[in-house]
Amino acid sequence: MQSILDFVAAGLLQLNVWQVIGITLILTHITIAAVTIYLHRSQAHRGLDLHPIVSHFFRFWLWMTTGMVTREWVAIHRKHHAKCEKEGDPHSPVIYGIDRVLWRGAELYRDEALNEETIKRFSHGTPNDWIENNLYSKHPSLGILFMLVIDIALFGAMGLCVWAVQMAWIPFWAAGVINGLGHYVGYRNFSSPDTSTNLVPIGILIGGEELHNNHHAYGTSAKFSSKWYEFDIGWMYISILKFFRLAEVKKVAPKLKLAKQVQEEVTENTLHGIITHRYEIMTRYASLLKQTALQEMARLQRNPEAKAEVAKLNFISQHITQSEQGLNDAQRAELAESLSQNKALAQLVAMREELFRVWSSSTASTEQLLQDLRHWLQQAQQSGVQSLEEFALRLRRYAA
Repeated sequence: MQSILDFVAAGLLQLNVWQVIGITLILTHITIAAVTIYLHRSQAHRGLDLHPIVSHFFRFWLWMTTGMVTREWVAIHRKHHAKCEKEGDPHSPVIYGIDRVLWRGAELYRDEALNEETIKRFSHGTPNDWIENNLYSKHPSLGILFMLVIDIALFGAMGLCVWAVQMAWIPFWAAGVINGLGHYVGYRNFSSPDTSTNLVPIGILIGGEELHNNHHAYGTSAKFSSKWYEFDIGWMYISILKFFRLAEVKKVAPKLKLAKQVQEEVTENTLHGIITHRYEIMTRYASLLKQTALQEMARLQRNPEAKAEVAKLNFISQHITQSEQGLNDAQRAELAESLSQNKALAQLVAMREELFRVWSSSTASTEQLLQDLRHWLQQAQQSGVQSLEEFALRLRRYAA
């Protein structure tokens, strides 16, 4: 009788509470690794190829711990990138609000998974073998029930808590925190055309997914860290797999290349370098705009009658580096009105839009883009604005 009670209380392993907590964290971390390495970096973005043994282990583990279907997850994520923060984005806090995405992000995933057009259009290249079609995709709930039996057998009554944590882990951290807070708070290394942010520079808890802005800037990169102080534990695992020839990295973010001297002639190589590093360039340009606004504020603060202008410039300095999608209609209108009253900033903003058009055209030929870039650089260097002239000279040093 005592043996039965002991089994009910603590299962086969007979562990104490702290040991069970520790194992639970390890199990959930394996799930996080499976999502970021297999589903996200390998399947969705093709940043790396995994050895079949590793790939199938992750498929089996996710079937047991999440019930997620590979082609559904991949299709929904690819659609998020294709329509980021525009109509059709499956889980944008800009569209749905931060509360709904943070706390009910898993519901948004489930709703979009029912959209057959999304799955058909965005799921190409995902597993389509016998076990996928007859077990993983056909019976997604069977795996999590199997996991429940295992947890109860190993940990007894505490196994119910272990299982509950496993089932809530991805819906909260991935569907909620990354898709919600990863587009709401944090810092930005790159001025990508969305509100994506890096939550913290140390990506351990969520497998490196914390570096979300870096990912949106270079979506196909298997490595999410960008700055020297950033750490991506998912990339560490990939590096270990690569060492043992269990993974092959296909793509990483390109390293910035600058010629030692300013190039007199703007060539196709310069153009390709600028297009490749466009988000880094726009980040620098945003800093230029903010610095100009702060300089204008310092100049006007000497005049007690210029309080209204100073307030407008302060608003500009706080919002000029944000993505347009991150501003509401009232903020956009106020920003446009404030800029219209400052000639220097208005000129810089107009030049920014012209520079953006250099690489945003999908129909212009290379020759036309080169002509547009040369024209922009000539305008910038003749603008009479020192910071803009220096910026243009730096662009002449970019290389692919």
